[in-house]
Parts: sequence; structure tokens; C-alpha cells
Amino acid sequence: MTSGEGLGKVHVITGPGKGKTTAAFGLAMRAAGHGYRVCVIQFLKTGETTGELIASRRVEGIEVVQFGTGKFVAPGEPTEADLRAAREALAAAGERLAKRSCQLLVLDEVNVAVSLGLVSAADVLRVLRSRAPGTEVVLTGRDAPAEFVEYADYVSVIDAVKHPFEAGTEARKGVEW
Repeated sequence: MTSGEGLGKVHVITGPGKGKTTAAFGLAMRAAGHGYRVCVIQFLKTGETTGELIASRRVEGIEVVQFGTGKFVAPGEPTEADLRAAREALAAAGERLAKRSCQLLVLDEVNVAVSLGLVSAADVLRVLRSRAPGTEVVLTGRDAPAEFVEYADYVSVIDAVKHPFEAGTEARKGVEW
């Protein structure tokens, strides 16, 4: 069962490889270039200075809002602050969909938020089903839940075949972040 006729398509970008958020921001740039309003809700992130975030601030029509605690969330050990931030991110997505303030909604790292137990796949899908006709949605992050894969119209898995990190190369500004 896919996301439904007329609602706009749902994209899942998942897998262990590099570039899931970058791919979603590429789609955001493309949509903004055509005059679409874009909302990017980032789960588990706050205060980051990634190239995508910096560039998006220069593009009219892209709003990025971050929800995170600034601390690593250990699997099986989320804090109340972690849970609250994820709930606030999902609520922010729902508000933007209710107000029809975006034509493309990116839920960055939502797959990870679900896999960590911060929000449920059912709650995310409930929010997605409330969207206005034509609203496109992108869900990113490793470990996409099966429910998202089944619901989506597009599923892309980015694999990690080879990465300089394995040889000890640190993350590089402008390439990895």
C-alpha cells in the first residue's frame, strides 16, 4: 500500500551509507527552485553547522527547524528531553501540514528517531496521512521501519561500500558536513 493518489508522493532515503540528508536537501533545493515552499524538520539535530543548513538559509522558500538535545541518544536509553524533542519535531511537522505551509516536507532523521523509540512509526504515518493533496514528503535516516518502506512511493537505500573514515580520515567540512 503506497501513500495514496493525489496526496503527493512519499520518499524514504535510508541505509548505512553517506548522503541521505544531502539527497533530501538536494530535493529541497530543486523544489525551492521551482517556487515550492519547503519545510525541513530535523530530528535529533540542533545547532549544527552543516553545509546543507548554511546553504538552505540562503534560499528563499526553505525553512529548517531543528529538534534535538545536542547530545548523543544511546539506543534503549533515551532521556525525557530526547523524547520531548522528538515529540516536538513531529508536532511541528503536523502543524506545518495542517497550515499547508509547505509543499515539500522533509523529516530528516525520522527513521532513526523511530528506531530509537523516540516516536512511533504509527504516529508518524498518522501525521503524513493528514497532509493536503499534492504535499510531497521525504523521510530520511538509517534503519527505516518496514511500515515506512511499505507506505512510500520511492525507496532509496544508500549503501556504505567504501568510505575514507575506515582508513582514519576525519569528517571533512564541505564534504561530510
